[in-house]
Amino acid sequence: MGRPSGPAECAREHEWEDGRRIPPSPNILTAAPFMGALRPRDRRALARWAQVTYQVSERRVSRLLPMARASLRYQGHRDPQEALRIRLRELAAARVRFGYRRLTVLLRRDDWRVNAKRIYRLYTEEGLTVRTKRRTKAAGRARVPQPEATAPNQRWSMDFMSERVADGRSFRILTVVDQFTRECLCLLADRSLTGEKVAQALELLVGQRGTPRSITVDNGSEFASRVMDAWAYRHGIQLDFIRPGKPVENGFIESFNGRLRDECLNVEVFFTLEDAREKLTRWQEDYNNLRPHSSLQDVTPAAFAAGWAPLPQRAPAALELLEALT
Repeated sequence: MGRPSGPAECAREHEWEDGRRIPPSPNILTAAPFMGALRPRDRRALARWAQVTYQVSERRVSRLLPMARASLRYQGHRDPQEALRIRLRELAAARVRFGYRRLTVLLRRDDWRVNAKRIYRLYTEEGLTVRTKRRTKAAGRARVPQPEATAPNQRWSMDFMSERVADGRSFRILTVVDQFTRECLCLLADRSLTGEKVAQALELLVGQRGTPRSITVDNGSEFASRVMDAWAYRHGIQLDFIRPGKPVENGFIESFNGRLRDECLNVEVFFTLEDAREKLTRWQEDYNNLRPHSSLQDVTPAAFAAGWAPLPQRAPAALELLEALT
């Protein structure tokens, strides 16, 4: 049987190549797992997959895609950037919950002249992508928006978190942040945190940083206790209680608690309460002085606060608060 010569014969579903008749195969573009691949490198990957799966030649694949055979054979000559990859892996290993944007900030601090797009490419090629849990329900907005802080030490937010040590016993963490500078002012861990202990911890903060105008809190019994009410009245501080079931109205502390949970509590193993206090102290120092904050243009909270009127002292660490309370 000879090779077809007329255009009508060439249009038939039986194709000829190198003197051999090739039986029709399923539509490669429909069966391929690379649907929607448009960039040249994705088309090359699609072509290689089609050649292996359907045992067809490069010439036929180039017609089906379509794509020039020269483009299919192209070999990249881009610098592999091994030194940058090694440093990126080191930072990702030390900061296991940092995404590519914060890793880009850390690399720039080390005098690497890189942009976020390059780091994203290397970040994905190295398989360093961090999976995050997406919210399935959007939170509602507050009926009456709270006034925003316009200066350091003007508005604080505080809340509680719960965690367990290795033997299963639970403990609580009092978290306090400055809404303007985003500084972590307090990470106090204890078996129980009553309204009296919360008032004592805040008394130390006020003595070191001054008195805020207001503190945003939820409706927990510790914050609504008579001890806290008396302490706030004595210092002229307004306790702004959010509506029940509306944690979004205290968004600053909720966002901070999410970072604390993601980057510390879910990563560390706490063997004892003392071990938890030490690790929380280290994380607080790292958060305030080293970790770039996206809402502050990737500046650390401590550096951002330093650009404003100086505060009496830095935020006390958890161990300092504990020693003062005991």
